[in-house]
Amino acid sequence: MSRLAAAFAKGHPALVCFITAGDGDTAANLDALVAGGADVIELGMPFTDPMADGPAIQAANLRALGAGTRTADVLRIATDFRARHADIPLVLMGYANPMTVRGPEWFADACAQAGIDGVICVDIPPEEDAALGPALRDAGIAPIRLATPTSDAARLGTILEGSRGFLYYVSVAGITGMQQAALGSIEDAVARLKGATDLPVAVGFGVRTPEQAAAIARVADGVVVGSALVELAGTKGADAPALIRELTTALADAVHNARKVAA
Repeated sequence: MSRLAAAFAKGHPALVCFITAGDGDTAANLDALVAGGADVIELGMPFTDPMADGPAIQAANLRALGAGTRTADVLRIATDFRARHADIPLVLMGYANPMTVRGPEWFADACAQAGIDGVICVDIPPEEDAALGPALRDAGIAPIRLATPTSDAARLGTILEGSRGFLYYVSVAGITGMQQAALGSIEDAVARLKGATDLPVAVGFGVRTPEQAAAIARVADGVVVGSALVELAGTKGADAPALIRELTTALADAVHNARKVAA
């Protein structure tokens, strides 16, 4: 069983946590996520034009790039993480240019060597899967796709074709960290998606608090939290790892026990 599959087979919903590589002490922040109980970690690749991201992650990208973070640094961070944490899935999330500029095969091989489990590329649509998807799958890396409230049945089939790992449901039509969809719409969407795929469905965008995460975890296979953690990484300096661990612990407790509470 792959690390990603194992993360969604623990008998409870999975907590998926995002931070940006190169923003603060990334190694310490990653370790804090693990210590707090994150089941899957998304590591953001800094990019100059993060069009899907809200102010918190935009600012994190600028801080990381300003600190000189490049693709080689992201891969080194991932390699070092895998040496410390053999069993925690690590997913790279970012944009096409850094992933394809040297060719998809180069990037896929580099990911495999670094121990990366999956890749979310925000701006390569599924219709252009050939730009990266085959190279990732050939290297044993899961191309993780995004579905949105506007993904109709016809488009959903295209999204799911060649998708691996889990399906990331973007619960709002907008950017990260700015708003949260109504729970009823999330519940309906998750039911529709699970009727179309056996992949686990993780819900993100706008999830900031343990209470919000617990509500989504009652209906979804996983909950993605990013901006709230990124804000801590970028604004709390040397205190960030401890605060990230504290928030992650609260989120993990809420997500992992959401269905027990509901029952």
